[in-house]
Amino acid sequence: MSLEKILSIGGKPGLFQLLTQTRSGFVAESLLDKKRITVNAKSNVSVLSEIAIYTLEEEIPLGVVFEKIQLKEKGGKTSVGHKDDKLKLEEYFFEILPDYDEDRVYASDIKKVIQWYNILHDQGVTQFRSDSEDAQEEE
Repeated sequence: MSLEKILSIGGKPGLFQLLTQTRSGFVAESLLDKKRITVNAKSNVSVLSEIAIYTLEEEIPLGVVFEKIQLKEKGGKTSVGHKDDKLKLEEYFFEILPDYDEDRVYASDIKKVIQWYNILHDQGVTQFRSDSEDAQEEE
């Protein structure tokens, strides 16, 4: 399962896996409880592979950020929880991405990144970038 099939749906907790397209939207399955839902095309949906985190120089794809977390945690879950206080979350994120833009990346964004990483870890997702993204970075 790659990040291209993982969705965040506005107003719904957790992450979802895209299953199939329909005429008016698509069907997704919750990674938390495996319940299937039909999502309207007008819903606020973000594909994780298209999300990036602002740094002072550029935008870093979420998959790269997840890999940095994975490296720091030696493949385990994060040492901080998404419900920890703002200062602790920012300190942790600074260790992962020292040049993240503190003016444009909010504590709520950091909470989501940590929560999403832990959900993906629980689901056994360890490959955060597609082969084409890996090839582009090597060039």
